[in-house]
Amino acid sequence: MAAMLAVVFIVSALINTYFLPKYLLYEKKTALAELADIVTHSGPTELKRQEQELERQYGATIVSAELQTNLDELNDRLLRLLNADGVSLSRFWLAEEGLDQLLQNKPVYRLYSQTKLNTSFLVTFLRTDDRIVVIGSPVAHSSQSLHAVNSFNAWIAAGGMLCALGLAWLIARGIVRPLEKLSRSAESIARLDFQKTDVRTGDEIELLADSINGMSDKLKEAHGALEERNIRLQGFISDISHEFKTPIALIKAYASGIRDGLDDGTYLDVIDRKADEMSGLVDRLLLLAKLQHEPYRITAFSFRELLDEALEPYRAAAEQAGIRFNVEAQPISHPTVMGDRDKIAVVLDNFISNTLKYSAGPDVRIELVDEGERLYFTIRNALGSWNGQDPGLLWQPYYVLESSRNRALSGTGLGLSIVKTILEKHGAPHGVQVEDGEIRFDFSLPYDRG
Repeated sequence: MAAMLAVVFIVSALINTYFLPKYLLYEKKTALAELADIVTHSGPTELKRQEQELERQYGATIVSAELQTNLDELNDRLLRLLNADGVSLSRFWLAEEGLDQLLQNKPVYRLYSQTKLNTSFLVTFLRTDDRIVVIGSPVAHSSQSLHAVNSFNAWIAAGGMLCALGLAWLIARGIVRPLEKLSRSAESIARLDFQKTDVRTGDEIELLADSINGMSDKLKEAHGALEERNIRLQGFISDISHEFKTPIALIKAYASGIRDGLDDGTYLDVIDRKADEMSGLVDRLLLLAKLQHEPYRITAFSFRELLDEALEPYRAAAEQAGIRFNVEAQPISHPTVMGDRDKIAVVLDNFISNTLKYSAGPDVRIELVDEGERLYFTIRNALGSWNGQDPGLLWQPYYVLESSRNRALSGTGLGLSIVKTILEKHGAPHGVQVEDGEIRFDFSLPYDRG
């Protein structure tokens, strides 16, 4: 900005020094030429009547005298006329050459420098009939005026440059400081220190700061989720190692017993049973992985029919355990829902099997509620005890209610993880709540509107 002001001042000074005087003289000559043309086409009477108005309009002096060949008398007469009109000239003289041009009806142009007055007098001589008309206008010598103007402009330029530098410093400070904050914030984020930067500039830098702050929040959330997943993965690896280690140890122990001749006829049955447990565990792990990637076939099906099919295999076991399934279904506006029937069957199977394992009371309540656009499913049963932890942990792989991992009470801990994966793939809202000694699972599916 300061450099631009300096360039503008230098160009202005050069124009004032070298071109302004010529331009002012050109303007004067143009004005006098226009006035001379008016005088030429005006008669003596009309000229006398318009003389004062023309002088005022063009800033010139008009005098006229009888044309005579005696130059001394003619010049003396013209000087007296100019002096009477308020124009005092120290140098003014019409030469013989000029007189000859006038006698030939040619205009004569002269510039008389008045050194002591620091001006010049631009004159046009015209001949009209037997009279000579003098049209003159002062031209000030511009060197001193230009020097004063250039000096004044120099001070203005210096002040302007100082103001420009000050403003540039303030602007740069207003830009650089927020950028330094953003740079430090970015470095902190790179070190996984997800801090925020408070920038209030009211411009694009503030928008950038808000974007970086939003990015920091999302990265912090993603980093926390990743750390939580790592912790879960470590727990998952520990749990699955425990699940495999126990049957493998038993298989090795019973195999050694057979080799040592200690088999009482049951060793092979134990080995076969443990191998089946391991095979079942592997199948569920493969199913959990498969559900993450395989395509889902969304079709319309009757949810109530599917629920009856899912309950049927468990009725005998429920009777032996003294458990009753109470299904409460409101009138449903649509007979079918949208979803992958086979996958929803897996969801219902897991919920029902869990109630048989963990129900502390004889009643398991299942509710179907019409919510207008969706069918809402709820299954609840009484709990014997609850450790007060977040019920949402039940969706995690290998999290079971029974910490002792008693096979009679706990499963592999993969069932609800499979349920969660299926429902998420369906985009189905789902949840779990523990209150008043009961645990409740729920989800909903959209009705078939086709």
